[in-house]
Amino acid sequence: MPIIHFVNPQNQTTSITVDAGTNVKDAALDNGIEGIYGECGGSCTCATCHVYVDAQWFNRIEAADDFEQDMLEFAADATLESRLSCQIKVSDAQDGIIIKIPARQY
Repeated sequence: MPIIHFVNPQNQTTSITVDAGTNVKDAALDNGIEGIYGECGGSCTCATCHVYVDAQWFNRIEAADDFEQDMLEFAADATLESRLSCQIKVSDAQDGIIIKIPARQY
């Protein structure tokens, strides 16, 4: 079972274990991680689950499709490492992935 390390804006880390195939948004919401809202329920239509994927992990996850890239234009403080957490499915290969939570979602 992969471990996700969530780093909040105060640089505090919370690590959780999830089943492979779980998306990062659901893992965060199911485990009380603050700062990820997912108001659209994971349908990639709101950008309230915006996160930063740590640079060392960014190329180890599936690339964002055009629709997700368009939605990231609505995310506050988006960077090249921005992703919508509802679109990141964690596999055993991402065991230890580091997800940084933005200081604000909108």
